[in-house]
Parts: sequence; structure tokens; C-alpha cells
Amino acid sequence: MPSTTPQTRHKRSRLILPFLAGFLVLSGPVSNAFLPAAHAASAAVTYKLVKQSEMIVTSGVRQLTYSWVASDSKTSEAIHVLQIDLKDPYVELNAMGGPKGSVTGKQSVGAMTKETGAVAGVNGDVFRTGSSTEGVPMGAQITSGQLLVSTEQLTGMYAFGVTKDRQPVIDNFVFTGTVTAADGVTSFPLTGVNKSAYRTEPDKAYSHVNALYIYTNAWTASERPMNSAAKPTEALVVDDVVTEISSQSAIATPIPANGYILRGHGTAASFITGNLNVGDRIGSSYSLTSADGKAYNPADFQMMVSGHTLLMDKGAPAAFTRDINGLSGNADRARTAVGFSKDGATVYLVTAEENGGRKGVTLKKLQQILGELGVWKAVNLDGGGSTTMVSRPLGDFQTQLAHPTSYGTTQRLVTNGIGVYTTAPQGSLKGIVASGAQTLFIGQQSTYALKAYDSYYNPVDAGGLTPSWSIDKQLGAFANGAFQASKPGTATLSVRSGSASDSLKVEIIGEAQIAKLIAEPSSTILKPGAVISVPIKAELTDGRQLSVPASSISWEFRGFTATSKDGKITVGKVQDKTVAGYAIARYDGYGAVVTLASGSEQPLEDFEKVTYPVSFSGTPAATVGTASISTGVPGRETSKVLVMDYEFMMGSGKSYANAVLNDGKGISVGGSPSAMSIDVLGDGGRQWLRAEFTNGDGKPAYATIADQVDWTGWKNIRFDLTAAGLKGSSKLTKLYLVNKEEDQDERALQGQVAFDNLVLQYPPGQIAVSNPTIVMNVGKTQGTVDGKSVKLPGAPFVQKGTSTNYLPLRFVADTLGAQVVWNGPTKRVTVLRGDKMLELWVGKDSMTVNGARQALSAPPIVINGSVYVPVRVISEQLGQKVDWESKTKTITIH
Repeated sequence: MPSTTPQTRHKRSRLILPFLAGFLVLSGPVSNAFLPAAHAASAAVTYKLVKQSEMIVTSGVRQLTYSWVASDSKTSEAIHVLQIDLKDPYVELNAMGGPKGSVTGKQSVGAMTKETGAVAGVNGDVFRTGSSTEGVPMGAQITSGQLLVSTEQLTGMYAFGVTKDRQPVIDNFVFTGTVTAADGVTSFPLTGVNKSAYRTEPDKAYSHVNALYIYTNAWTASERPMNSAAKPTEALVVDDVVTEISSQSAIATPIPANGYILRGHGTAASFITGNLNVGDRIGSSYSLTSADGKAYNPADFQMMVSGHTLLMDKGAPAAFTRDINGLSGNADRARTAVGFSKDGATVYLVTAEENGGRKGVTLKKLQQILGELGVWKAVNLDGGGSTTMVSRPLGDFQTQLAHPTSYGTTQRLVTNGIGVYTTAPQGSLKGIVASGAQTLFIGQQSTYALKAYDSYYNPVDAGGLTPSWSIDKQLGAFANGAFQASKPGTATLSVRSGSASDSLKVEIIGEAQIAKLIAEPSSTILKPGAVISVPIKAELTDGRQLSVPASSISWEFRGFTATSKDGKITVGKVQDKTVAGYAIARYDGYGAVVTLASGSEQPLEDFEKVTYPVSFSGTPAATVGTASISTGVPGRETSKVLVMDYEFMMGSGKSYANAVLNDGKGISVGGSPSAMSIDVLGDGGRQWLRAEFTNGDGKPAYATIADQVDWTGWKNIRFDLTAAGLKGSSKLTKLYLVNKEEDQDERALQGQVAFDNLVLQYPPGQIAVSNPTIVMNVGKTQGTVDGKSVKLPGAPFVQKGTSTNYLPLRFVADTLGAQVVWNGPTKRVTVLRGDKMLELWVGKDSMTVNGARQALSAPPIVINGSVYVPVRVISEQLGQKVDWESKTKTITIH
């Protein structure tokens, strides 16, 4: 550890700010502000837990999925539970960790289960990340009865463990230990095992100052601990015998499995050099003491993983034992928790999903959920991007994600987890399983397989079984285990082999389930020969967000001809006088529009002949890095690109790493581009990527290139510039990364990105639309357009029993310069104007606006062959203002 001069203290405090994996830890005393919801007045909105599915993982382990449904909303959050019966003699829980048992190496929960043979698991302890830490668990970790990491001296930090006699325990454990010299009398307190440097609570002291620590071969980082300015004094102990002592420098000898390093600073270093000699036989002992004073030998535990705040105690929500602000505790986020039943016979591993439209839950809501599950005592584990649950589907040999993570299918690397294991012997064949996709889109094909399990619900080889398949509803073509979906709905897929059978619910997504259809084009320039990639996503009414296969999408083109293949459209002929072209992606009749405009592209910069300076700036000053024009970058070996290396520091507030162009004077951007495309070499660091411009009036303007750099390798990105509001003679001054304040530990604090081929996209200007003033009167077929008298196809009217004004859709749409398309079979009317697409259905109380479903106060109706719609719906959604004069019953649209 460094010396305790004020200057050194300040330097080290930057390096060991306490952050959690998933969340920032704000330390300090617990106030009433941290009390859970159960202690406050109940809100008007109520929730209920509704079970959706249940699956056996292995004997004694069930996986359950619930919906957490709010009384005021049709949407719900997804809650996932692994329910473990500790009375089952073949079920075990254990702590999983880094590769080959490393406490300083991280890996995904899926990798942990694969390496250790677990049948299910969740992520575990919180941990610090960044260039100054190793990612060691903040709390204790016991694996198979061996203490790999001791607890930190933190206030209100709880841990979950299972004793050798299969009793679950949740408590606030404190580590105590002693190292005794060869004389059997002289001793020194042992502060911990395999710990990173941190600040203790509540005194904020440096953890390793005047302290003695044990490091084992589970510590695989290059230093003990890393980034320490101190010159440690160390002793290598093998089979309780001191074999090597090094003063003021680390021992280079690898630590054997039957040995450990004693590392000391200050008075602890003096104990080593003054009382230990090579050849001495010394002793070391340590224990974990619970909050009520009970001392445990770590060997009494089968496993232990720490968490954070206590959540449940005696079946009721507990007062939070740590500050939850750093956990985003009052925001909806992904969560992970572990708890057990009152009788100690059942353990619950619980996750709340956060992905797409699903936002997760607050910690107070998590407490309510645990209460409904019947959890007696529970502790919060790492959450946010760390939240992961994997399980082995019945009949499968490998684990897989039980639900999406915050990153989709990507699993974050974490420090440890809780694994579920089976020790059951091979049993006899018990049953078979139909395995395959349970959610499909119309037009999608899936192949289903037969799997089998034994009397302990563990997988067995199904190679000798002959399956016979059937489906109860004709929602598509089914043959030899392959199903091609053609209609929306739910069906039951059945398989039989001999006397054994199984069934699987299959859901085929229909239009009614879609809340939003999202098209993400790579370009919006309308020109012959253009090839535009347009991936489509569907956000469902229950919050799920799914990618729609290209084979399930049909396309309509207006204003131009085009072909579509594999998610890409190729523009053919553009019709004369076309101002805007519309590519409409449809799934089961539900549409999303891509508005294309004829325009041009102009290269802005390819960095091949740069004559201006490029430099780096960081805010705050602790953010460091470099920016330069370089060659030899992977993927661009023969060309020049702009490369930026960056390093952020953990801390409050946002930090910025800027590649500054031309000393901040920037490079000129001609005209008024609507978009820019850029090639970006991503490092997967998940930072926010932006561009800064300066307008002709000298004021800055900003545009987001990517919400997060979540890719590696080169990627072409098109980003919008209209929202930036570029005016006059603007300049591009910076390309920069933002390290946001929240969830900093979920992003890489150092890395490298590169930029190439900046291209500006220019439409012909705003897509021209007419904006006439339309005046109509209820009950009259005579109106005016810009003061000129016109004849209406039908008179506006007020629907009986309501105050809703209806008017003829086509007349208003045509007058506003919109295109109107009627689809008779579905009674759908499509209105295209500018960059907007509205779709309405006769008799339906909802509409879509650019692919997003919205409620209608009243549905469209048909009178004498003409469609009538509520006046404000069509007018205001198309950007017009509507005035109503009640005395004269006059409607003015302008």
C-alpha cells in the first residue's frame, strides 16, 4: 500500500472509488429514506404475480416464469425463478467463479455452468471493475467448503450460504483471523483473504494499510493487489512452513496449491520481517462471525456468495441495510436475488428481466415479488447488466439462457455465481420432450427434435427412439418435425414414441400482439440502384422485443420500384416527380414505413489527405487518451483512419473523451445534410458515441452516432442530423465518447475506437407538403379551402351520445396533399404524407403512426362508401392544428 501522505491519499482515492458490477455503491449510514415500500403508504396501483410456465430442470429443481402485472397497465414484467428443494438428496448448490477457480478472472454465468457441470445458475456477488481493480467479489466466496475470498469491512453487506448439513443462511458476516509465529505466542491479526484494495466503512480507511492478508493460487492477477504504489513485504508459506521472504518487493515464485502468500504493509510488514524466518512452521486461522456473534468455520459451509442489501426478513420486506441509490434501487432495472423459505427447505434464485419493452423492477417491487413467492429471508445480488439466469431445458445436455439479458443474448462477464448441481445416478428412461422454438413469426420455419430424460429428470440419449409428430391446429404446414408457420395463434405440438408422449405450446405472433414495428434503414437516400439494409423488430404488447425474420416481411413500394431479399431492398426505377418514396414493411398486415427522398451524398472526410491537426481532450482532467491519424489499423491496413485511445476513471458525473478536429475549429459541413454515415471500429466498450458540430451562429449542436458501442470490428452507421438542427455554415468539431454516470462499471473504462469514411446525405430539403386552411361546418357539405368554396363528399357530423366530430377522410387527406390507400379485405386505410404514415381500420379503436400503435377515442366508420374519422386524429397526427367553434359548429384545420 502507498504511504499515507495527503498527496498519496488523494491519488489512491481516485483508484478505489467503490463501484458495484451493475451499480455504483454509495456507502454510509442507512437513513429512513432507504426503507422499503411496505413501510410507506400503499399506492393506488396494485400488482399481482401470475404464473406463466413451469419446467423441471432436474430432480428437486423447478424453473418457473411469472408475469408481474400492474392493475393500470396491459404490460407486465417477466420474473424468473429457480426453485431448489434442499430435501432432495441429489441437489447441491455451490459458488461458481472465474476460469479454473480464479477469483480475479471473470466469465459469463453460462461459461461457469459449462466449466463446473451445473444444470442451472445465476450471477452472484457485486464487484468493482475498472483499470484499478481486479473484479474480485466484494463479499465472501466459499466454494466446496473452501474460503476463496473473505468479506470486506462494509456496513450492512449480507451474504447467502448453505452449510454442510444443507441449511441455508443469510447474514451479515465479519471476517476475523490470526497468523501466529513459530514461537506459538507472537501473532498478528489477519485482515482478509484474496482481497482487492478498497476503502473500509464507516471510517473510509485504506484497506491494506498496516494490514496482513493471505493470497492463494486462486489470485491469478499480476499483482497483489493490482495498481498498488506500495512495495509489499511478502512471505511464501507452503504446508505451514515459511519457504521464502521478500522485503519491499513481491515474491515471484508461483503459489502452489498447498501454499499461500502472506502480504503485509507497515506494522504487518514489520511482523513478517521481525518474527518470521525461512524454515519456521507458523499457524493461521480465521472464521466468519454472524451479526448475532456466532462464529462459523468456513469449512462448515458448502458454499457462500455475498450480495448487497437485505431484502426480506421473517417473510416481510426488510429495511434496506445499504444505500440503494447506487443500485438504481428506485428505478426499474434487471434484478437478481436469492432467498429461502421459512422452514429452510427451499431456496429461490430469482431474476427480473430487462430487455426490449421489459424494464425490470425497483427493489421495493422486488421485495413484493419475493413476498408473494413465499420467501422468508432474501438478499439482493448483482443486477443490471450482470443479471443472468441459465438453465438446462428438460432433455437437454447443455444449459442456455433462461431469458434475455439487458444486452439480449450477450452475457456479461461476472466475478461469480450460484450454481445448481445434480449428483443423481443414471436412471431409467422416464419420458420424452418435444424441443424447439416456441415463438414463431408467420413465414418462419422451425425444426423440432425429440429428447429424452430419466427418472431423475436428467437427459439421456434419444437416438434409438422413433418420434411421431402432430399438431392440434392447422396454423401452418408440419411434416417430419419441421413446421412452417402460416397463421397467427397458439397450437399444441405433440410427439409420441412408443408409450411415451409430450407436448409443446407453440405461439405464432399475430398483428394484434404488436405494439410497434420498428424499421432501421441503413440509408434514406432514394436513388436507382441503392441497396438499403432494413432490419425489422417487433415490440409486442407484453413488452417483448423480437427480431422479425426477413422471410416473414412483405414489402410495398410507392413512388419507386424495388426488390427485396434477405432484409435488403434494392431500388429500381424512381417515378417522375416523386418527392418522397415510401417502402412499407408489413407483417401480418401491420406496417412500418421507411421514407426515402431523392437526394445526394457528399464525402466529408476519409482522412487520407488531412492537413489540419487532430488532438485529444478529456473531461474531467482524469480522462486521458490520444487521437491521431494512423495506418495499419486492422480492417483498414492500407488506408488512413482517425484512431482514438481513451481511459476513463470511475467517478460521479459524466466523462468525455474527445477526438478534436482542427484545434476545435472543425471541418466544414456544406449545406443542410439530413444524415451522415460513418465507419466506426468498435471495441465493445458500450460507451455513448456522439458528434459535436458548431453552427454558423457559433452555437454547438450535437448528434448521437450510437447509444452504445456494443460491437467489435468495423461497422457502417447512419445517424440522423435533423434533430441536431444544423444551421448556416456548420462545422464538425469533435467525435467523442461519453461515459455516463449511471452503470459505469458495465462499460469498459479504457479502449480504442477508430473512424473512417464520413459521408453526408442531402435530401432535396424538407419533404414538401401542402398546408391549406380548411373550414367545414357540422351538417353541411359546403366548405372552403384557403377561402375558396368546395363541395364535400359528405357533411361532418357529431356522433350521437359523444362529442366526437367526424369528417370525411379522403377529402381532408387529399386536400392536405396526402396519399390515401384503401385495402378492402382488411378495411384498412393508409395515409402517407411527408415522413408520416397513418393506418386506421374501420371499426377498430386503435391506429398506427409510423409503426407505433395508438389508441383512438372513437373508431373510423363507413357511411355511403366513404370513410369518416375523428377530426383530430387525422389532422393533428399529420401535423395540423384544429380549432372548434362550438356556437357555429365550425371546424378549422390549418
